[in-house]
Amino acid sequence: MNDKKKKTQYTSCDTCMYYDYDEYMDDNVCNLNLDEDEMIRFMQHPYSSCPYYKFYDEYKMVQKQN
Repeated sequence: MNDKKKKTQYTSCDTCMYYDYDEYMDDNVCNLNLDEDEMIRFMQHPYSSCPYYKFYDEYKMVQKQN
């Protein structure tokens, strides 16, 4: 059951606008800037999904540029 939650959360990260490739780490990372208090709150509470998740729609972004 816990594996399912992890898989769902990971899938959410794949489509999140804050999830991006970091060349220095050579991996995908979350680029959301949290202050110290927000990070502590986030790490202390078990979430079934990320409260900061925002869907990244590449097509929508392109439409705004035109």
